[in-house]
Formats: sequence, C-alpha cells, structure tokens
Amino acid sequence: MRVDLADHVAVVTGGAAGIGQAIASALALNGAKVAIVDIDAERAQATAREISSNGAVCVAIPADVADPARMVAVAEEVSGRFGRLDILINSAGINTRRDRVPIHEFKLDDWNKILEVDLTGVFVTSRSLVPVMLRSGHGRVVNISSIAGLVPLRLQSAFVAAKAGVVNLTRSMALELGPRGILVNAVAPGSTLTAGTEALFYGPDGAYTEKAASLLAHIPLGRPARTEEIASAVLFLVAPEASYVNGAVLTVDGGWTAGYARDW
Repeated sequence: MRVDLADHVAVVTGGAAGIGQAIASALALNGAKVAIVDIDAERAQATAREISSNGAVCVAIPADVADPARMVAVAEEVSGRFGRLDILINSAGINTRRDRVPIHEFKLDDWNKILEVDLTGVFVTSRSLVPVMLRSGHGRVVNISSIAGLVPLRLQSAFVAAKAGVVNLTRSMALELGPRGILVNAVAPGSTLTAGTEALFYGPDGAYTEKAASLLAHIPLGRPARTEEIASAVLFLVAPEASYVNGAVLTVDGGWTAGYARDW
C-alpha cells in the first residue's frame, strides 16, 4: 500500500518491535519522518538504524509512555527537531507474561502495570503530544486497541479492561479534537504473529500448536495476522484520502469478531 506522507512527521510509541515496528517502517516507506518512542532504548536504536538504512529519516527516543514528565520532554524534542507533528500512533502495550488466571487470582501488580502502559500511557502520550499538532491545526492519531477491547475474553481482565478503555478514549478524543482538525481513530488487531507470539502459534516442527489450532478455528481466515497487515490498516487511517474518517475502530482480525460459527 502506498500513500503520500512526504513532509509528514510521525511518532510511534512501542515502535521498537512487533506491530509498532511494522507501523514505523510503513510510515517511513511512504515518506514520513519517524520518531520511535520506546522504553527499550537499545532495541529502538537498532530499529531506527534499520529503517534509516533505506534512506528514510527515523530516530529513536527512549521513554516510558506513562511517565508524564518524560513524555513532555519527548514532545519538546520532537518539536525542536522537526518543528511539527502530523501523526501520532499510540502502539505501546503489554500483556501479562504469567499464566493467565481468573480475576480472583489476578495479581494487583500485573493489573496496575498493564493499565499503566496500555491505557494511562495512551492518555499521557496524547496529552503531551497533541498540543504540538494543535499548533498547525491538523493531524492524525491512531490508537492501537485490540479485539479484546471489543469482545469478552477470559483470563485477561486487565488487558481486556485497558483495551476497552482505549476504544472509548479514542471516541472521546475524536469528539474533542475533530473540530480542531485532528482525526482520531483506533485499530483493533486480532491474533497477530510477532516474535513474542511465535512460540504460541508454532511448535518446533513448524506446525501450529494444538492451542493455536483451537484459537485459529474461531478465525474465518484460519491464520494469525502479519504485523504488516496491521500496519496497512494504520496507513489507511493516516492517509490524506481518509479525510472523513473520525472516531472509527477498524478491526483487523480475519473475521473473528464478525461472529464466525463453526460446524460441530
């Protein structure tokens, strides 16, 4: 997919790896100058170097998206370096790495950390960077939610709550910022194949694991998404042609949430 993002400046949080990295690469490939904001400074630098090696402008800025003072500093750095901001992608997110458990067994520390990054991080980052956009009176914000924010899933209470919060936060932002020239939308990925989820989907023999096969049976397309497919949805929303899309939640889930029913 090709769109004209020449002279656009973009910030991608969580852009060091996974979906965020694919988004940062897609934006740069289409002409945007990209700042990757990630808590993993070393990995962010490596990703920025890789993207820049193809002739694009890409820099890394280490930051915790839930740290208000640090994100204000990030906004100042972006403004000072580029003089403007046209695109903000709130992609930073985490989920529990422990065994998934019901709510009465869920660790409070895990709850707090997931909400801090996945929901508060979107708020703090947007609050810090939207004022840079408002100076020019136009811009695009895309928040990365999840199908977990749209349908009930078991054993992920914090992630489900955070991503549902992102959905309605997106709509609220769209109502507030649309009249000021900033369009705000969300993308809700389904199961997506990243380095972090590869072991979930594939066994040592390269075939789907039994657990993955059960999960994918709910998906009409029968496979996880590629990170590039999520990035293409984001690219559509930030494209000049998507000038009347505001407050939308674009699901990219292979049809999972359409209500696919299996034959029994």
